[in-house]
Amino acid sequence: MNILFLCTGNSCRSILAEATFNHLAPNGCKAMSAGSQPTGEVHPRTLALLQREGIAVDGLHSKSWEDLPCAADVVITVCANAAGETCPAYLGPAVRAHWGVDDPARATGTEAQIEAAFRTAFAVLRRRIETFLALPLAELAHDRLRLQAELDRIGMR
Repeated sequence: MNILFLCTGNSCRSILAEATFNHLAPNGCKAMSAGSQPTGEVHPRTLALLQREGIAVDGLHSKSWEDLPCAADVVITVCANAAGETCPAYLGPAVRAHWGVDDPARATGTEAQIEAAFRTAFAVLRRRIETFLALPLAELAHDRLRLQAELDRIGMR
């Protein structure tokens, strides 16, 4: 199963999700990330946070959804609609879900407040990814409606 985490800039949230998913996922599941308008660089705080968590950062880079190595079975947008962001619409045949997360790159305040925004985004994504990986993925791969329902349920957490 190929998972695509999608956002606009592909510099923070989708990168956090890609790296975390691949760190936790069993063989046969692989995550990618992309943006509809990639910034071209991964936010330095994203890389630092992943490294502190013991998650590999090799090969992570900001990229367009037009540059993906393979088709996605599942596309999960991570833009925060409540924050007024417009999530890109992926036009492939994949199962789609929305797991909105506030963009830590837009956080303001003290260093501690900005760092807390990155930690919060990471914690939300990790919890959702762990919940997803605890599902019977082999069964769900053949039941798109049930997979869709599970993805939607996870996105509400």
